[in-house]
Amino acid sequence: MEYLVIFLGLMVLLFALGVPVAVSIGLTCLAVLVMQGGLQAIPAELFALQMARGLNNFPILAIPFFIFAASMMNAGSVTGRIFDFASALVGFIRGGLGHVNVVASMIFAGMSATAVADVAGIGQLEIKAMRERGYPMRFAAGITGAASIISPIIPPSIALVIYGWLSGVSIAALFVAGILPGVILGAALMVTCFIASFWIDMPRTPRPGLRELARLFWRALPPLLTPLIIVGGIWTGLFTPTEAGAMACLYALVLGLVIYRDVGWGDLLDVFARTVRFTAIIMFIIAIATFYGWLLVRLRIPQELAMLLAGADLSPTGVLFAMALFFLVIGCFMSVVEAVLIFTPIFMLTVQMLGIDPLFFGVLMVVTLSVGVITPPFGNVLFVLVEITGMRFEQVVVAVLPFLIPILAVICLLILFPPLVTWLPSVVR
Repeated sequence: MEYLVIFLGLMVLLFALGVPVAVSIGLTCLAVLVMQGGLQAIPAELFALQMARGLNNFPILAIPFFIFAASMMNAGSVTGRIFDFASALVGFIRGGLGHVNVVASMIFAGMSATAVADVAGIGQLEIKAMRERGYPMRFAAGITGAASIISPIIPPSIALVIYGWLSGVSIAALFVAGILPGVILGAALMVTCFIASFWIDMPRTPRPGLRELARLFWRALPPLLTPLIIVGGIWTGLFTPTEAGAMACLYALVLGLVIYRDVGWGDLLDVFARTVRFTAIIMFIIAIATFYGWLLVRLRIPQELAMLLAGADLSPTGVLFAMALFFLVIGCFMSVVEAVLIFTPIFMLTVQMLGIDPLFFGVLMVVTLSVGVITPPFGNVLFVLVEITGMRFEQVVVAVLPFLIPILAVICLLILFPPLVTWLPSVVR
C-alpha cells in the first residue's frame, strides 16, 4: 500500500509543482527503487532494456504518421476548405459561427488526432472569422477551446492508439467506439451555442443555395475522405492502424503537393521538423512510462488497487464515477497521452475484476482526460488560445468555464449508458 501512495501521490505532487512529466515519472521510479533497497537491487542495464522495450512496438509507429498527416493538413488550404463547408452547412442556424466552430472541429478531428493541433490549425481560422463578424472574443475563445477536446475522441486518436497497445483492446474497435461519443459531445456544445444565442448577439451567415453548398462540399471532399480512408481501411482489414497512419501521410502529401499544390518545399521541411519534435517528446515519455509500468507490475500495485476498490462496496457505476473524477483532476496536470500511458496499467486489472468492458473504459478514460486540455493550470489549449486571441490567461479560463457544463453532462451520460460507446463497434463488427 505504501508503494501505491508513493507511485500516485509523489507523481501527482511533482506534476502540481510544475516538474516536467518525464522527470516526474523518473523521480517517482527512483524513489520507489530506493525504498526497495537502493539502486543496486536492480541491474542498471534493466533500465535501458525496459525503456527500449517500450519503444520497440509496431502499433506506436502510427503516432509519428498521424502527427505528420495533421501537420501537413495544417500547412495547406485544408482548414479553410473545411471551415467554408461547415459554415455553409450550419452557419445560418441560430448560434451561427458557434455551430460552425463545433462542426469544423468535428470534421478536422478526423485528421488532427490531438486537441492542440485542432486549435493551432482550424482554431485560428475560426476565431479570426468570429472576430471579423462581431462575436464577443470571450465566446469565441470558449467555444473554440471546448470544441477542441473532440479531436482526441473521434478517430484517428493518438491516445486511443496508445490505450489499445497497452490494454490489448482492438485499436480498430476503439476508433469506431469513439465516433458516437464525439458526435454526442459536438451536439451538446451546439445546443449550448443555441441557448447562448438568446443572450449573446451571434450573426448568422446567409443560407446558401443547393448549388453553392454542393460546390463547397466538392471543394472540401478530398480532406473529408481522410477519416473514411483511415477508419474504413482499418475496419475492413485493408491495413493495420500503423499502416493507416502511413496511408494518411501519403494522402496528405498528395493533397498538399499534387492536388491543391499549396504546400511548398519550405513548408514541407517545417512539417517534418514539427513532426520530429513532437514525436521525440512523446517517445521519450513512452520510454520512461514503460519502466514505470514495469515497476507497477513488479510491486503488484495494480492487484492492490483492484482489491482496494473491490472491497470498497461500490457498484461498477460508482467505481466509474470515482475514476472519472480522478481523471478529471489528473487531466489538469498532464496531457491525455501521458495520462493514458501511466494509468492504463494501473487500472486495467480493476476494470477486468469488476466486469467493466475495457473498450468502454478506454473511451471513457480518453474523453474524461481530454477535459484537462482546457482546464488550468497546465491546459495546453488554454496557452494556445492566449496566443491566438491576445487575451490574458485568466480571461481564457473564464471564457471556457461555461462550456464545461455540457461536457461533464456528456461524461455522466456515457457512464450511465455504456452502450453509447459499445453499440457502434458491435454493429459494424
